[in-house]
Amino acid sequence: MAKPSKQPRPKAEAPKGFRDYFGAEVTTRAEMLGKIAGVYHRYGFDALESSAVETVEALGKFLPDVDRPNDGVFAWQDEDEKWLALRYDLTAPLARVYAQHRNDLPTPYRRYAMGPVWRNEKPGPGRFRQFYQCDADTVGTSSMAADAEICAMLADCLEEVGIERGDYVVRVNNRKVLNGVLEVAGILDPANPDHFAEERGIVLRAIDKLDRLGPEGVRALLGEGRKDESGDFTKGANLNNEQAAKIISFLNIGDMMFSLKAREQTQRLAMSGRPMAFAGGSNPSKSAISFLRSLVKSSTIGTEGVAELEEIAALLAAQGYGPDRIVIDPSVVRGLGYYTGPVFEAELTFEILDEKGRPRQFGSVAGGGRYDDLVARFTGQRVPAVGVSIGVDRLLAALHAKGRIGGTAQGPVVVTVMDRDRMAEYQAMVGELRRAGIRAEVYLGNPKNFGNQMKYADRRGSPVAIIAGGDEFAKDVVQIKDLILGAQIAENATLEEWKERPSQYEVPRGQLVEKVREILAGQG
Repeated sequence: MAKPSKQPRPKAEAPKGFRDYFGAEVTTRAEMLGKIAGVYHRYGFDALESSAVETVEALGKFLPDVDRPNDGVFAWQDEDEKWLALRYDLTAPLARVYAQHRNDLPTPYRRYAMGPVWRNEKPGPGRFRQFYQCDADTVGTSSMAADAEICAMLADCLEEVGIERGDYVVRVNNRKVLNGVLEVAGILDPANPDHFAEERGIVLRAIDKLDRLGPEGVRALLGEGRKDESGDFTKGANLNNEQAAKIISFLNIGDMMFSLKAREQTQRLAMSGRPMAFAGGSNPSKSAISFLRSLVKSSTIGTEGVAELEEIAALLAAQGYGPDRIVIDPSVVRGLGYYTGPVFEAELTFEILDEKGRPRQFGSVAGGGRYDDLVARFTGQRVPAVGVSIGVDRLLAALHAKGRIGGTAQGPVVVTVMDRDRMAEYQAMVGELRRAGIRAEVYLGNPKNFGNQMKYADRRGSPVAIIAGGDEFAKDVVQIKDLILGAQIAENATLEEWKERPSQYEVPRGQLVEKVREILAGQG
C-alpha cells in the first residue's frame, strides 16, 4: 500500500501586493492618524467605522463574471450567492451608510473615517493591494462653505502632523470650469452629453498627464496623437488648432501662475506679511478667477464654476487662509470624471531625490472634491456631498523625508533575570515602572546566559537595563545600566573618559523608578 503523500509545508511569505507592518511603523502611523483625527474632531466631524465588506452592488462595481471577480475589487459569493467585496475606498461605504441611516443622522452629516482599503490591481514598487486611507466628508449640503472648510481643514492637518507652511500648497479647481472650457472648445454639447464623449476622454487623460508629458506632449495628444520614447503610439483627440488652443490656454494659466518657483515666492511673501506682487496681479487666486471668467464667459456651466471658486476663495480669505496655503489653480484635474464641482489637491512642494538620485518634487499627498451623484444611486434623489482623502502612506513617507519621524524607536526598559526563583521580585520591579508610566518588561527567555539577555535588550532598542542578583537583593539595591550612554562610551571614549563617565549605577531598591526616570530624561 502506497504511503500517503505528505502535505507540503506552506511557504512563509505575504501574498503578492501585501506586506506586514512592525512596531514603529504601526505606532508612528497611529500617532499621525491621532493628530489628524484631532483636527477633524475640532472641525465638528464625527468618527464612523463602517464594514470592511460591502455588496458589490453597493460599491458601484459591475457584477463579476463567473470565473473571476471584477477588476479592481476582491470579491466572492456568500452562501446566498450574493456577491460581496472588500471596500476599495471609504467613500462608497459612506454613501451606503448615509442612504441606510439618513433618517437617524443629522443633515448635513459630517464624518471622518480611517482604515485599510483593498484594490485588486497589479502591485509595483511602493504600490500595494492593501493600504490606509484617512477621509473626511460632509453629506447633505451644497454650500460652498463646506468645500472651503474641507480645504482649510486639510491645510490644518498637514501642519498638525509636521509639514511646515511653505512646504505645501492646497490647490483648488472646479469640474464645471473645465466643462465650460470643453464647451467653448466645441467638444461638449450640454444638450447631448454623449456627443464627443471619446474626444473628451482623450482630452481629460491628456490634461492629467501634463506634469509628466509637459505642454508639448499634451498638445500632441490633443491633435493627431503622440509616439513615446519606446515607439508606442497613443491616439489623439484630433482637435483642430482653434480647439486645441482653447485647452492649452486653460492649462497655461495654471502653468504660468502656479509654477513651483512662483508658488514658493507667493508663500514667502504671504508669510512675511509684505504686499504680494504676482504674475497677473497682486493675488494669484483673484488673477486665476479673472482669467477663467473671461475664458468661459459664453458657457453657463463654466461661469457657474468660476462663481463657486470665487466664493470658496472669499470664504477662505475670511478665515485667514491666504495663497501661502491655498490657491485657485486651474491645472488641478484629479478625478474629474468622478467629481461634479470643486476639486482640490494637497501638494508638497519640497524636493526629494528619486531612486536615481535626481531631485524631484514630492508631489500630492491628499485630494478630494464635490461629488453630488454618489448617494443618488441608493435614494434616487441627488444628495450633495464633498470630501477629502489623505494618502496615509504618502504622508508618512513625506514626514520621513522631512525628518519629522523616523530613526530608531525606543524600546522598553528590560528587567534582567539573574535568579529565576526570584521572578516575583522582578515582576514587582517591572510593575512599579509601568505604574509610573514607564514602558518596561521582564526578560522571559532562558536566563542562564546573561550575555544573551543584554543582546536581547540591544535588539529591542532598550534604553535601560535593570540588573539584580543575589548580592543586590542582600544589600537591597539594584544596578541600573544606561544602555544608550554605554554604547556611546564603548564606541568613542578613551579609557580615562570611560572611567569618568560610568554608565551603570547602583542605587537603593526604593529609588529604582526615580533613577530610571532621571536616565530617560537625560537621554531625551
